[in-house]
Amino acid sequence: MATRTRRSQRRTEALSRERIVEAAVELLDAAGESGLTFRALTERLATGPGAVYWHVANKDELLAAATEGVVTTALTEAAVPPEDSPQEGVRAVALGLSGAIEEHPWLATQLALQLARNPWGTVTARIFESLGRRVRALGVPESGWFTATSALLHYILGAAGQNAANATAPGTGAERAEFLGAVSAAWKDLDPDDYPFTRAVADQMREHDDREQFLAGIDFVLTGITTLHPPGAPPRTPPAGT
Repeated sequence: MATRTRRSQRRTEALSRERIVEAAVELLDAAGESGLTFRALTERLATGPGAVYWHVANKDELLAAATEGVVTTALTEAAVPPEDSPQEGVRAVALGLSGAIEEHPWLATQLALQLARNPWGTVTARIFESLGRRVRALGVPESGWFTATSALLHYILGAAGQNAANATAPGTGAERAEFLGAVSAAWKDLDPDDYPFTRAVADQMREHDDREQFLAGIDFVLTGITTLHPPGAPPRTPPAGT
């Protein structure tokens, strides 16, 4: 009995939490959240469920760990040299997260859940810290740190999630250029009295590049932040009565 117990302990120690999370990410990438089951996980790891439960209590904890692992890697790879501007740092973080969401289609949903249900968790804190340090370096006064960082965070995750959905959206199976051409043509056919603006930008929509548009949005947000909080300016005083 003692020998079997020691062998079981050795197998449990050999199967690290990191390896379990890595296998979970592989399953999520291949089949989405529905494909991540403890049965599939134990088969992939060639182990028993007890060894997995030793490290991870349930599926929610496993999803959170997989999300944290992917986000940590994305943010680490997004590091820029200290001499680069805070704006370049924000763009690097944005592109890192966008790339991770594109590579792992399940990530956008999990990030939204983490922000809504577990804002005190490490996933939210890691992203907020990465963006917040750059916001502080822009010269934004402390009173504006939370709002400015939140605006960047929500834009980045929202736009990146939408772009990822566009890339994987079901449809006719046409290539992207054909798809955008069809949408552009449909917009041009809209009633000119009800949709004058949409008709006017139909050609721009057809020709746009998601990455360029994404970065343009980042620049809009950064311009707004630095316009409202120019470096060296005193903190803005709220209007009376607010």
